[in-house]
Amino acid sequence: MCDEVFGNHNFIAQIVWEKVHTRKNSAIYFSGSHEYVLCYAKHKRTSNQDKEGFIRNLLPREDTSAYTNPDNDPKGPWKPDPITAHNYYSADYSIQKPDGTIIERPQDRYWAFSEETWNRLVKEKAVIWGAGSSMPMVKRYLCDVQDGLVPITLFSREFAGDTSSAKKRIDDILEHKGIFEYTKPIKLLQKLMLIATKKNDIVLDFFSGSASTADALLSLSAEENKGNRKFIMVQLPEETDEKSEAFKAGYKNICEIGKERIRRAGKRILEEHPELAGKLDIGFRVLKVDSTNMQDVYYQPAEITQTELFTLADNIKPDRTPEDLLFQVMLDLGILLSSKIEETTIGGKRVFNVAEGYLLACFDSNVTGEVITEIAKQQPYYAVFRDSSLASDSVAANFEQIFATYSPSTERKVL
Repeated sequence: MCDEVFGNHNFIAQIVWEKVHTRKNSAIYFSGSHEYVLCYAKHKRTSNQDKEGFIRNLLPREDTSAYTNPDNDPKGPWKPDPITAHNYYSADYSIQKPDGTIIERPQDRYWAFSEETWNRLVKEKAVIWGAGSSMPMVKRYLCDVQDGLVPITLFSREFAGDTSSAKKRIDDILEHKGIFEYTKPIKLLQKLMLIATKKNDIVLDFFSGSASTADALLSLSAEENKGNRKFIMVQLPEETDEKSEAFKAGYKNICEIGKERIRRAGKRILEEHPELAGKLDIGFRVLKVDSTNMQDVYYQPAEITQTELFTLADNIKPDRTPEDLLFQVMLDLGILLSSKIEETTIGGKRVFNVAEGYLLACFDSNVTGEVITEIAKQQPYYAVFRDSSLASDSVAANFEQIFATYSPSTERKVL
């Protein structure tokens, strides 16, 4: 399926994730202990010179404690490294220690450096000689090490968490055991985000389940302190079994579990990181897929008879709210559904202010010319009204003239 969606030429890697640490002795043949993570790119780079394709990130070094500076080396912390390797350069020469001891390479190995490089390391005082006939070591400086680790295709439990840690996480957050049995560890998801995303990217989980991805993303943003990744969780509202712990706890479908987990995860993160209050965005919006807000006459007027027109004085379905109309307009105009939305009152009418004045919309009834004038004076990029909302025919007739006077560049739209 991924080959069909992305193209098999965009396959990057197959990762093996160690999901459990105990074996099932009841297994007939083998006890399964791993799962797979498939990595594809929208556009795979064909070479290092191809800057347009997917570029994986290096993973941060989580432990640099092996690097110390006991001799106050001006280059900073270092750790000892061996000077031999298997068939490296086929380097074969004698090493003389400061005390005159001669060291030959082991019979089954070669020196890891050419003689020229070795002499340079000696000159730079980057060699740890040791006593007597012991093998010397070289200093590997932390400042010379690549700033991060290349990810490998084997994710251990210690590196990416396991199913037991995932279960413990959701049980703790929801304060109820057994709500959701099969959930992904946030440590695994965070590692994937670190490898594949930048700090302002959008992460999409099309099979959200209990919203582990949202939990992982919020936690990662808190740890980074500067992260601003956004998430989109998609999940069918699959009903929970009446005998399940989830149903008994009041969750009628899987989406309700995910929403509550995000709420509680955000609250817990701020409790653990009070310094991020007002800085870390833990909010989210819940949107449901539905049919259009508009009556058929809006899209297919040729199929409506003259008699039917009298029943369609309002071209918007009667059960739709102003919020329903607002989000349809945002989708139509290509405005991010995560944009900031504020409500203001102008002339007693409810006005939505989206993205700090980029869009102003009013869907109340009996909208007067004075209200339209005040909206026009704010000079939004888009102004949207409901056709049946205009107070009178004279207001409708003056609509264009009002905007031509106060904000001629505003794009006007009437539903």
